[in-house]
Amino acid sequence: MGFLLSKSMDANFKKQQEFMLHNARLQMERQMLMQNQMRERQMAMQVAWSRELFKYFGAFYTVATVGLTVGAIKRRKLFLLAPIVPLSFIFAYQMDSAYGTLIYRVRGEAESIMTSDHDRLDLPHGTPTFESVEKARRARSSLVSFMEK
Repeated sequence: MGFLLSKSMDANFKKQQEFMLHNARLQMERQMLMQNQMRERQMAMQVAWSRELFKYFGAFYTVATVGLTVGAIKRRKLFLLAPIVPLSFIFAYQMDSAYGTLIYRVRGEAESIMTSDHDRLDLPHGTPTFESVEKARRARSSLVSFMEK
């Protein structure tokens, strides 16, 4: 009788473990999908921000270039055209960031760093562990309780 009962309990326990493992897997997949969607939304916001900034800088660049060119022609002083050179580099960077391939080049460089220079990505004192977080939490809670006294 006891053998049949323990056999049934073992089968139920095994089913429960499988169910818990399945639920944990589903939860992990949902978390990964949610984190990826959040990352995509943040990247979309950054690209949109770059495009908006490009519009404002483009207007400034146009006004400054026309104004400096007209001033240089009227006064016959070519050095007034000098600010156009650095502004052109900034304009080109903004355009590449907003509409060009900058994001793809940055992603490629990041992938290269992750494969060949992975040691540059290490955190100071290594990756946090449960023990290190708990130690810091206990130290902080003891400090808070000490300050309250």
